[in-house]
Amino acid sequence: MDLATQPVTEKNRDAYYWRLLATAASFALFGLGGLCLRLVIFPLLNCLPGDARTHRLRARQTVSRCFWIFVRFMARTGVLTYNIEGAEKLGRPGQMIVANHPSLIDVVFLIGLVRHANCVVKQSLWENPFTRGPLRCTEYISNDGSMDMLDAAADALKDDQTLIIFPEGTRTRPGQVPAFHRGGAAIAVRGAKILTPVIIKVNPTTLTKAEPWYRIPKRRVHFSFRVGADIDPQTFAKQGPPPQASRKLNDYLHSYFIKELAEDERSEHP
Repeated sequence: MDLATQPVTEKNRDAYYWRLLATAASFALFGLGGLCLRLVIFPLLNCLPGDARTHRLRARQTVSRCFWIFVRFMARTGVLTYNIEGAEKLGRPGQMIVANHPSLIDVVFLIGLVRHANCVVKQSLWENPFTRGPLRCTEYISNDGSMDMLDAAADALKDDQTLIIFPEGTRTRPGQVPAFHRGGAAIAVRGAKILTPVIIKVNPTTLTKAEPWYRIPKRRVHFSFRVGADIDPQTFAKQGPPPQASRKLNDYLHSYFIKELAEDERSEHP
């Protein structure tokens, strides 16, 4: 299944000030939406019947739907366009989705696509008043670098949850290749049934690590998501003790993403 908006054309390169206004509206909507979820939606959802697992699933589905509405808002207002190739392969039990991290909002896309997914998110979001409420209800995992985090992520996969993780731990710097930390590979070796890579490209770059929201590019941004072939993490788990297996898997993933991103670049600029 492919999901896409209209491709970027010459007319999309104009309307700079409109896109700046729409970007500001998008950030305002995201912040207000987070507060609304925390103060209104989730307290109402918590009043509904069900056990802890049911409440968690309901919260994750709510966040996912809100994120996808947010993506569609940005597309409709001209902030961005996107295409997604292979979305039907995402969301399977025990699946770990591993992706590169070129922009602030690629996580919004992936959570929006996978309605019940768990996600490893950076620790600072747990201290943000706009996001900490939804994070508690969804029981996403804080990326604090501890062994408890690795255990929680591996246990989630063993519990047949789908887990989204960005092994870089932070956004890729423009012009540089992704640098993966070994924690993602260690989680996959310990708990994942399936490992599925998602190659993300953003052209032109936007919302990178040190880039404020108001510094928008001169033309409309296009996000491209391509879901790659499944990888069996147990193939690496059999190659030695866990530290060695995770190192080999991490090296493989690092090489895989560098190759795939380079091939995409060559196909665009033959």
